[in-house]
Parts: sequence; C-alpha cells; structure tokens
Amino acid sequence: MKVGAVIITMGNRPDELRALLDSVAKQDGDPVEAVVVGNGSPVPDVPEGVRTIELPENLGIPGGRNVGIEAFGPGGTDVDVLMFLDDDGLLARNDTAVLCREAFEADPELGIISFRIADPDTGTTQRRHVPRLRAADPMRNSRVTTFLGGANAVRTKVLAEVGGLPAEFFYAHEETDLAWRALDAGWMIDYRADMVLHHPTTAPSRHAVYHRMVARNRVWLARRNLPAPLIPVYLGVWMLLTLARRPSRPALKAWFGGFVEGWSTSCGPRRPMKWRTVWRLTRLGRPPVI
Repeated sequence: MKVGAVIITMGNRPDELRALLDSVAKQDGDPVEAVVVGNGSPVPDVPEGVRTIELPENLGIPGGRNVGIEAFGPGGTDVDVLMFLDDDGLLARNDTAVLCREAFEADPELGIISFRIADPDTGTTQRRHVPRLRAADPMRNSRVTTFLGGANAVRTKVLAEVGGLPAEFFYAHEETDLAWRALDAGWMIDYRADMVLHHPTTAPSRHAVYHRMVARNRVWLARRNLPAPLIPVYLGVWMLLTLARRPSRPALKAWFGGFVEGWSTSCGPRRPMKWRTVWRLTRLGRPPVI
C-alpha cells in the first residue's frame, strides 16, 4: 500500500518540522511521500524530495489538511493511506508506516487509525489523547468512535466516499465530524497504542479561539450529523459538562458566545446519521449523546 503524509505548518516551528520530516523519511519499507502545507505562511526549509504548498491565507486546520489531501490527487487517491501529523510531533518508531500498511491490509473495514500521543520526555499520554471514555489505560488498543487530528492515518477510500474534513470548522471537532461520517458509511476506527507520535504536553486552551470554536463547532457537529431527537440531548450534556468544569468567567463568556454562534450561522450540509449508526456508536462505548 502506498502511504503519504500531510503536515500543515504556520512556519513558526522550523526545527520541529525538520525533525518530524526526518522521522517520516526514516520509516521502514517503501518511502512515505510527504507534503507540507504552509497555512498562510511560507514553508521553512525542508529536505529534498518533500513537496510544499504555500497558501496565501490561513484556512484553518481542516482547510489546510484538505489542501494536503488534494496534493495526492482527487481525494488523495494517488496513495492508499494518508498520515496526518502535527508539525511539532515526531514519529517515535521507524515501523509506524509498516504497521499502518499491515493494519489496513488485514482489516478491509478499517478506515481510520488513531495513534497514541506521548510526551517525548516523560512518555506520558494525556487522558484527553485517548479517544474513548475508558481512557485510564492508554496502552490498550481498541475500536473507537473518533480519532486524534494530528496523529492518525486514514484510508483514502474513506475520503473518496464521505469527503474530507469540514473546512468551515477551522479548528476543533473536525475529526469527530469525519469520524461520524465514516462510521455511518460502514467504516471502523482503531486506536493503536503501538503507533506513537511524540508531542510535547500542552493544553488545548492555549489557542485564543479555543472556547468559542469548541462551543460553536460542537453545535455544528450536532446539527450536521445527529438525528433531530438527539441534538438537544447531546448539546445539553456538553453544556452541563462545561459548567461542571468551572471555567473562568472570560472562558465561559466565550463558550456561550460560540454556542449562540453555532445556532445562528450555517453549519453546512445536514446529513443525519442512521439510527443503526447510533446503535453502533453505543455498542462501541460512546453513544452520540456523550
């Protein structure tokens, strides 16, 4: 299977980007072709053979990754698998691409693999980086219902069938939108602890737009994908969880502003998942109300 890699960058982490590209080049087996997308910024110097695309404006994380997908042909179909990697990450092992090939070849229903993210100094995996409710043991492989945006591999047949990431989201929840569409089309998602991306431990709230976009996109996610009776349940649960976490007053104000924006703006095309997909998500341990 042909494997490619898509990396988006703001051009502000040249050393980390270079290290990541070196780790991609060191992968065992057939070479992995890498494309680096400068998301509204010039691309720093990269090794020979790495393709680059410089966008005149920042299209956000999903928009930038979609450009990278199309660099591998319509829907990425010039390759069989695309890895999406954060530009400040590093593939910890040289067999990650081989493991991806073996996993997709062994399971024709497997559409997406979520890698384990570990701190390079401590080896710790944050609970939020294990994409399931029972996240106490990050070393346990399992079927899951979503995946990590900057550390994953996607079979390009999935993208050809259900489309790419929702560019209008810009930041936050775009992975779950794609995951739900993939699951609704019959594909499965695996979390693999042995496919590791080293990434420094950070808080998602470091992004200035975090609270607003998390709330706005949560509403969009529900409006786009859930059967109508589940929308108020899903959003009500997330509102209660947000309040239970006792965010600061400015954070809560931004969150409620985003929540209102999610209802007052277009969410894009609505394609509610089938009820059998709701049941599948439930059997996988995460019904789409949590």
